[in-house]
Amino acid sequence: MSGAVIRLVIIRGRVQGVGYRAWTEYTADMRTIEGWVRNRRDGSVEAVFSGSAQVVREMIDLCRQGPPGARVDAIEEREATTEEFELRGGYRFAMLATF
Repeated sequence: MSGAVIRLVIIRGRVQGVGYRAWTEYTADMRTIEGWVRNRRDGSVEAVFSGSAQVVREMIDLCRQGPPGARVDAIEEREATTEEFELRGGYRFAMLATF
C-alpha cells in the first residue's frame, strides 16, 4: 500500500475501565486500520495502527478524545517496528492481553 505507515501510540490519562480498548478496536475497524490495542500495567493504553498516513493520523487524532468517560492527558507516538505490528497475530485488528 503506497503511503502506508505503522505508528505506535501510548495514551495516558483515565483510559482504563472506560471501554477505551473496545472503542479503539471499533474505531480502527470502521477505518480499515490494521494493528492492535492493549492495556498496560501502568494504567495507560498502547496501540499500533497501520494504514495510509492520512487515516492513521485521523485515528491518532480521534484517540485524543477517546470514548465517553475517558480523559486523555497525553499521547506519545513513534514509528512502530515490524515486530511490534506482528503482535496482532494474523488478525486485522486485535485486542491483546495487558502488558
